[in-house]
Amino acid sequence: MSLWPGSRWPASYPLALVIALLAFVPVGVLVGLASDGGQLFDAHNLKVLSNTLLLMLFTVLGSVAIGVPLALITAYVQLPWRRLWLVVLAAPLAIPSYIGAFTLYAAFGRGGEIQQMLGVPMPAVNGLAGATLVMTLYSYPFVMLTTRASLLSLDASLVNAARTLGMTIGASLWRVVLPRVVTGIAAGALLVALYTLSDFGTPAIMRLDTFTRVIFVEYNAFGLSQAAMLSLQLLVIVGLVLFLESRVRGSKEKPGRHLTLWPSRAQRCLMALAIAPVTVLAIVLPLLVFSIWLVREGTAGFEFTYAWNSAHASFLAALVAVVLAIPVAHAAIAGRAGRFMERLTYFGFGVPGIVMGTALVYVGLKLPFLYQTLGLLVLAYVLRFLPLAVSSVRSTAEGLDPSLVKAARLLGASPREAFQRITLPLTLRGMVAGAALVFLEAMRELPATLMLGPTGFETLATYLWRVYEAGYFGRAAIPGLLLVLMSALGLALMLSGERRAEFDVTGK
Repeated sequence: MSLWPGSRWPASYPLALVIALLAFVPVGVLVGLASDGGQLFDAHNLKVLSNTLLLMLFTVLGSVAIGVPLALITAYVQLPWRRLWLVVLAAPLAIPSYIGAFTLYAAFGRGGEIQQMLGVPMPAVNGLAGATLVMTLYSYPFVMLTTRASLLSLDASLVNAARTLGMTIGASLWRVVLPRVVTGIAAGALLVALYTLSDFGTPAIMRLDTFTRVIFVEYNAFGLSQAAMLSLQLLVIVGLVLFLESRVRGSKEKPGRHLTLWPSRAQRCLMALAIAPVTVLAIVLPLLVFSIWLVREGTAGFEFTYAWNSAHASFLAALVAVVLAIPVAHAAIAGRAGRFMERLTYFGFGVPGIVMGTALVYVGLKLPFLYQTLGLLVLAYVLRFLPLAVSSVRSTAEGLDPSLVKAARLLGASPREAFQRITLPLTLRGMVAGAALVFLEAMRELPATLMLGPTGFETLATYLWRVYEAGYFGRAAIPGLLLVLMSALGLALMLSGERRAEFDVTGK
């Protein structure tokens, strides 16, 4: 199906190509900027590189160690309130990692909130260990959800055969099930790697020199060329991870009988005890800390214009992203060339916000009418989160019956009329879902907003960062809770899609 049905060369192709090429604008800008004097390697750069790779490696390992067992539990084990367990275990996705880092940093350590409440001194959470802990707590759901999706697509007959031959359930899961969901685990692990590489707030709060933190330091020190050079080095790593992600293929098995495990009461208790530390640290502690600060400080210093600024910029980004997503999505459906253009737009999603900000700051300096304007900030949001809108619009458009468009054409409708009266209304649901995802991700975006926001333009994310830098931790309660609430809406959207997918697999 093309944007203009009946055309030999889909009219969406030229526009989709222009939009796709926009994703590479930051790279071209960074190359030119780095050539002005950025230093490729020195001792500090090597230290930054090692910190970044170690944080990525440890976070991936930790996320797999937590996410895979939880995927097995939520997919196969019959527990009371199964849907509630899934929501609770996926809930860390509804909390931006920099909020978790902020609250853990404030809760632990000498004089932290835990010591003030209990009178017991606690070790500080910072450095590589602290950043790994935070990133693992807020990224393991990627592994859990991708692995769970693969598990739900498996036929239980091989496991039943292994059990019949005398293999224990643990050995059956290890030797029969897990090898068949390696691609799901790998897909989740690569998402974790990308998330870790692009995160700015957690390393900055934990005082760990990774690429994202050092790029921001260089930018603030007016070392734009060095920031660009570091950004390119980070993009090389991101590009490698994106390449590996593109090579991962999902399971090709046809779903069959669903595996069901019935644990004893003691086993249920053990599972609950194993899960408790994760949920307490990732969900309960941040909400508790924010609640304490809210009671202690109230709304002092917070202005609701910050929430309006966040919503305004995010709404504009969502609107522009959906408009641009329509030709890209329809070009992807029309043919192989369109699918290649769609893939190009995903590069922008892989560009960390700090890198996008560095590139567009330079664009603003060269085009003064854009510098520190809302339009430049919206452009950054669109370039980063356009793939969310594209994938949503495309998935909806692919489900349309082509006979409806053909019938409209036979009745005398022009290609434009067929698109406006048939295709566009029927893809509205996907457009709204895509716009909602872009809106929510833009609300959470921190580094690009810090670098590109107009003077005096404070959002929820940037205000939270300012109070952290100033040491007024109590004033972070309102923006923190609002960001968690908005992010929870995005999680609800994602889980509603996951629930429909599970119904398609299990029929339950």
